[in-house]
Amino acid sequence: MFRKDYLMQMVEDMMEVVGKVFGLKQERKFTEALWEIDDLLSRSFRLNSRLLNSLSVEDIIDMFRLSGGVETDKLQTVARLLQEEAAVYKEMQQEEESVKRLMKSLHLYLFAHMNGADQELLKLTDRIYEIREQVRGYRVPVKTERLILSYEEQRGQYGEAENSLYRLLDQAELTEEEGFGLYNRLLQFDDDALIAGGLPRNEVEEGLQELRRKFSM
Repeated sequence: MFRKDYLMQMVEDMMEVVGKVFGLKQERKFTEALWEIDDLLSRSFRLNSRLLNSLSVEDIIDMFRLSGGVETDKLQTVARLLQEEAAVYKEMQQEEESVKRLMKSLHLYLFAHMNGADQELLKLTDRIYEIREQVRGYRVPVKTERLILSYEEQRGQYGEAENSLYRLLDQAELTEEEGFGLYNRLLQFDDDALIAGGLPRNEVEEGLQELRRKFSM
């Protein structure tokens, strides 16, 4: 009960700040909007924006590790604040700063999703979709792309998982184990599941053959 109350209070505080930030953006008070985000990071997580954006995603995740695992609901809240900060920088026409924060936010959202975060707390799947649309056209970091591959496979979106696999392959960042592992797992599903996932059996088999050719070059 205490944990649930704490999480709800954390989300309420965050949504209050998001509302303030929206209003400040409308008034083009961008510095004040960033201050609001920074203040909540300090109050809730003893973090600040400068530190958060200087750390790698692995370092941020490590900050939320406990003996029993990772506090993934706190992690997705941090990701939400990074996403909001990215929106402020976009309004300021600082695209590079915005995208940098979006990429970091996406990785944290995906990690939280794959490691037991409450899916409804911040509508996690919707948040992931939002950011992926916002960074469309940019190359996602390899470590994040690997999470996308696992995420799409877990959701049963097999066509999207294959797209992620080929993005990794194009960057020479795919291991044989990862590639063959995906196709071999997919071949265990029945035809209806594969069709629903956007990758019929004949396309799975064709993809497997193509992968064999690429790795035998």
